[in-house]
Amino acid sequence: MVTDFGDVTGEAALARAVREMVAYVESSGWDQGPQLFALVPTEDLVAAEPGLLAELEDGAVLTPIAQDRLPADVAGGSRALDEFLGTTSWPSSVAGCALVEEIVVLPPDAEADLDSALAPLLSDRDAADHAARIAAEDHPDRRDARLIVGVLRDGPSLALLQLRPDDEDDDGFGSDGDLLTYDDLAPNVVAALYATLDAEPED
Repeated sequence: MVTDFGDVTGEAALARAVREMVAYVESSGWDQGPQLFALVPTEDLVAAEPGLLAELEDGAVLTPIAQDRLPADVAGGSRALDEFLGTTSWPSSVAGCALVEEIVVLPPDAEADLDSALAPLLSDRDAADHAARIAAEDHPDRRDARLIVGVLRDGPSLALLQLRPDDEDDDGFGSDGDLLTYDDLAPNVVAALYATLDAEPED
């Protein structure tokens, strides 16, 4: 299904939906598990549920719909998020999807040190991933952040990073609360979300 957004570009529709989604997640604060959202054309949603019209943002082409919380083994980290996404699919009425998850980020120099330390483990992906998570969690320069990734079926993607507020001086990451983006941010998550849209829904 290719979604027609009329006079609104897919990029603009996705960006607005992501801002709405971020506001929704922010209202519950930090220390939340990963959250999936379906991105549904607003006009289709209103046609199916006219009573929702008063609750929807004026002029929004896409409406994010929060899904049930992810299973505890995914939210707790014992089951890989990418494995869970590999079992996820959407009906054709869903124009896109998005994921918000809390992650740990490190300054570039710390990431380089981490890469060197993990090099001997790279032949074992699971061992390397586990060691990287532990090392990042324990690093003195770590920062907590939200990773926000949205994709549209046959359309654009958007990946953003939002730092958890910190009382420390500027550390090169950017201002707390800002939605930041970087080249090639979270390509594996982007690919995994696109794959959920390509998967055949279960009967």
